[in-house]
Amino acid sequence: MAIDRPANGDEEVVKAPRARMTGAQRRLQLIEVARGLFAERGFEGTSIEEIAQRAGVSKPIVYEHFGGKEGLYAVVVDREMDKLLELVTSSLTKNRSLYRIQQVALALLTYMEERTDGFRILVRGESPHGNNGDTRYSSLLNDAISQVEHILASDFDRRGFDPALAPLYAQALVGMVSVTAQWWLDVREPAKEVVAAHLVNLCWNGLTRLDPSPMLVDADYSESVPQTMNPETSTAETSTAETATPRKGKSQE
Repeated sequence: MAIDRPANGDEEVVKAPRARMTGAQRRLQLIEVARGLFAERGFEGTSIEEIAQRAGVSKPIVYEHFGGKEGLYAVVVDREMDKLLELVTSSLTKNRSLYRIQQVALALLTYMEERTDGFRILVRGESPHGNNGDTRYSSLLNDAISQVEHILASDFDRRGFDPALAPLYAQALVGMVSVTAQWWLDVREPAKEVVAAHLVNLCWNGLTRLDPSPMLVDADYSESVPQTMNPETSTAETSTAETATPRKGKSQE
């Protein structure tokens, strides 16, 4: 609390009045405080007393706004779920396929970067009732998979591939983005734009060169399609190889 201290120690110290929050401001403050604690310690490891203490209020204030820890946790999870779902859904329903994949990857990475606490809560998937079966995050991924499946089914049909395989490819694509994003959350490098670009590179170029009838190969298989090479690297390697190739001697001719 701010105070005004007079120069003369004999004079009375006058306390500055503390600004009061509105009900809406207090509610938002409690949500933000709780989000940090739930992400750090989990639902079971967080108490109403800790939330109240960190927010600088009494326990009855928390109960007044949310009814208890379960109610507060539910509000935190719902807000995070709505935010992430909005980002992912808007990315999947706009523009062309390549841009969609790029924006989904960026949306997830941006959410994780800006709302790390919220993402950790969703992934942890704790339930106030002790049932940690299906998490809210996995539920969101299932929604994303359904939308990607719809996009791929139409694309497969247009290209003459079997649309019945769209669910398999949707699981693979969304899983790749999700797992990579969770890895990036810990390392935070390279930049999210670079990560998204490489994810798109693998997804899009893989889909572009999709084999309609893939089969397992044995150990002595040969590439039916030339491998992709970096033009600069391949030129340098070719030049080096030509320089290093020995000339045939008389005994070799």
